[in-house]
Amino acid sequence: MPEKLRYLTSGESHGCALICIIEGIPSGLSIPPQIINKDLARRQKGYGRGGRMKIEADTVKIISGVHWGKTIGSPIALLIENKDWPNWDKAMSPLEEDKNSLPHVTRPRPGHADLSGALKYGHRDIRDVLERSSARETAARVALGAVAKKFLSEFNIKIISHVIEIGGVSSQQSVGARRYLAPLPGRADYLLSLFDKAEVSPVRCADKMAEKKIIAKIDKARAKGDTLGGIFEIIAFGVPPGLGSYIQWDRRLNARLAYALMGIQAIKGVEIGLGFEMAGHFGSEVMDEIFYDRSRFTVHGSLFYRKTNNAGGIEGGISNGMPIVIKAAMKPIPTLKKPLQSVDIISKKPFKAAYERSDVCAVPAASVIGEAVTALVIAECFLEKFGGDSMGEVKRNYEGYLKQIREF
Repeated sequence: MPEKLRYLTSGESHGCALICIIEGIPSGLSIPPQIINKDLARRQKGYGRGGRMKIEADTVKIISGVHWGKTIGSPIALLIENKDWPNWDKAMSPLEEDKNSLPHVTRPRPGHADLSGALKYGHRDIRDVLERSSARETAARVALGAVAKKFLSEFNIKIISHVIEIGGVSSQQSVGARRYLAPLPGRADYLLSLFDKAEVSPVRCADKMAEKKIIAKIDKARAKGDTLGGIFEIIAFGVPPGLGSYIQWDRRLNARLAYALMGIQAIKGVEIGLGFEMAGHFGSEVMDEIFYDRSRFTVHGSLFYRKTNNAGGIEGGISNGMPIVIKAAMKPIPTLKKPLQSVDIISKKPFKAAYERSDVCAVPAASVIGEAVTALVIAECFLEKFGGDSMGEVKRNYEGYLKQIREF
């Protein structure tokens, strides 16, 4: 049976902590807490974030599965404390004697899980919905994704992201827009420079002109008590051909990536490669022709290659050795300082929706979360194909496969 990478998160937005467990990481992988903390800090940055980012400074505590800096093959448990917990210890207490220490939330916010969740679970206090449905939970997935990224880095696989649009203001640095995609000499350097520019941008946008316009748009939304959404792009390069499968629908790599990205709060659309744009062209214009060159060198060693990558690195549900390029669209955050019309679930009277502390724009943070879940999917597919109980075993399996595709 192939190795299975699986993970689970737990915790509420204003509870004492977020807890997550990941199982399936082989033994012998170095996991310094700093690499997880770095991604947690990246998730908290971004122009347009709310007041909570000034309270929290997320750091991870590794509870189990790592001994003296290296994984031991058992489940890895991570804990992220909520620094705001002392202000909520009674309000979010698990003890019955603390009941009603905080007024109930009864006015659902349009666009949130509030009303649907209350109807589904029978909650008369919407706080029991919003605490778990909150995007605060994504800190746990970013922590798990950092572990997956560290695993993938051992095989020269890197995953990066950047923002390509916020509030209708678009960057000219989109990989998809340039139709870049063939891994020819110098192209990896272009991707890394794109990432470096995004990392120092307050909105994770590599286009300086677009960055200025985006910041102005966020300021305008803040002044109106409104919010903004946008689009981010994720690129995974160094991924070998052969991850995923066409055998069953739920084993297709593109389906699994879309599933993981759509699982991020507020994500409303995902496309691979040219995605929707491809639908408007003749097939002859967008299919990636295949070439062969015995003198050609690639990271994974295949001598077959393509000069374009309109497919976004995935054909027939399987990685084809090209960079995997994904775009995801995030809706504007539904929590508005100038709230929309709603109905009280108890009195049934019309009211303005409840306001919870929130962001004006969280697209830059969403791109970091997108990296994390992409890494988790690719790591899972990688272990399915090359799985072993130790890093040494996985590396031997992988090297044998690279030899096989070089000689194909």
